[in-house]
Amino acid sequence: MSIASPAKQALNAMHGALIFGRRVEALADALAASILPGPGRVLDLGCGDGQVAVALMARRPELRIEGVDVLVRPVRHIPVTPYDGATLPFADGSFDHVTIVDVLHHTDDPAAVLREAARVAGQSVVVKDHLREGMLAGPALRVMDWVGNRGHDVRLPYNYLDAGQWRDAFAAAGVREEARDEKLGLYPAPLSWLFERRLHFVSRLRPTARM
Repeated sequence: MSIASPAKQALNAMHGALIFGRRVEALADALAASILPGPGRVLDLGCGDGQVAVALMARRPELRIEGVDVLVRPVRHIPVTPYDGATLPFADGSFDHVTIVDVLHHTDDPAAVLREAARVAGQSVVVKDHLREGMLAGPALRVMDWVGNRGHDVRLPYNYLDAGQWRDAFAAAGVREEARDEKLGLYPAPLSWLFERRLHFVSRLRPTARM
């Protein structure tokens, strides 16, 4: 569904006022707790404008974060390198950690993207994404995705995985889950009753080749 520019601006303004600020802070809290202690170089894969990365560095100032994205936005808060969505333009093990925040469900092959992330990550890949579990999970996730991304022309294939599919994707990517958080506090009540539940998770993954 296409949206005219004034409608996009209105959609983005609504999302920013009601959801975006809280979401940035909650995501930064979850990522800061999930990334292993100590200094490190971090790649934010699919970084958007970089606001989550900035909030994360405020909590973990020993981390240095740069971004990579298929759609480099005109306004960005961290250095961003363009990439083709398939091959990251970095050598093996170039970073200590890779973060992937609400990106994999926008791809056709999440395992392939994870595999590339694991290739450039020396220690861990930290993923925040959706879990298609529970009543009306698919429709609820579609609503969230459309409101948060349509105004930025982000591709929306709505590729949400259930728990078994995530396990398969992790195995295919050559990563093993070390830690998981499913209580992120992204939305205030009453929105949390519909859009939080068990629909979100943050996982720290260890590339099996590094173990």
